[in-house]
Amino acid sequence: MGFTHILVFDHVLGANPARPGGWKGPYTYRHGFHEPFVLFGFLAAATRRVELVTGIIILPQRQTALVAKQAAAVDVLSGGRLRLGVAVGWNPVEFEALGEDFTTRGRRIEEQIEVMRALWTRELVTFTGTQHRISDAGINPLPVQRPPIPIWMGGESEVVQRRMARIADGWMPHFRPGAPAQAVVDRLHGLVREAGRDPKAFGIEGRIALSQVSASRMEQGGGRVARDARHHPISASTRPGSAWRSRSITWRCCGALPRGRRAEIIRDGGDARGAGAAISPSPRFISRLISAKPRVRSRRIPRRSKTNQLHGSLR
Repeated sequence: MGFTHILVFDHVLGANPARPGGWKGPYTYRHGFHEPFVLFGFLAAATRRVELVTGIIILPQRQTALVAKQAAAVDVLSGGRLRLGVAVGWNPVEFEALGEDFTTRGRRIEEQIEVMRALWTRELVTFTGTQHRISDAGINPLPVQRPPIPIWMGGESEVVQRRMARIADGWMPHFRPGAPAQAVVDRLHGLVREAGRDPKAFGIEGRIALSQVSASRMEQGGGRVARDARHHPISASTRPGSAWRSRSITWRCCGALPRGRRAEIIRDGGDARGAGAAISPSPRFISRLISAKPRVRSRRIPRRSKTNQLHGSLR
């Protein structure tokens, strides 16, 4: 299909807007969300090359060691294709139901990332923090990727930008391309340098909702495009996909598109050697995917395991 990565969202619970006291948010209990790690376990067997990306996991509402274990399992089953996007979340209803403190989620996520990286790189870990304690224990199997699974962060506040500049491998912004975006990216690069890190090693996944861009605007260039993961300047383009591909930008396609435009977009931008066309699948799409019959073949799991995994491609 031409896609380079599959990006999925994370919500464990949806609230009822009519609940006592009211509630407002972009998602409710009527919106479906597949559990990302379970879904990626299936997709690891049904695909061979496409990257599996969470965009994002609401990390502070989950148990840290369990997330480390789940992410490592997906990385092993997929042969090292997981990129873990995380953020602090916005919905206190989920935190309450999952038994976590919504008000301390920012401080918690920093320690969580430290704990996960330790569990991914050492056979045995001893850790004592403000919210975590591990006494000479570890997960097995460890992830395939070395360095370990990349952790990208979502969010755009001042606090979040300073945090990601210090500890994240990349950023998943939601703003539209243009001069304001350029200013934010330039400032973030400055924060990365202040943290003693190289901005060239810090990824940024530029995104545009292609379902919201008219066919005529696509032909005219769609305006300015976002700075890419290798940090070339933002520039105008007569063909957004071509320009982004030349700068190794990753981008994702959201919402329903007519078949002809979908094919055109993939031809123009869906090249794994440069800009990637990513799909963010709906539950309906996933249901269709699951109903398809895969051609299954055996493939040995990497890293010292003698267990075979089922690994196939969709018909």
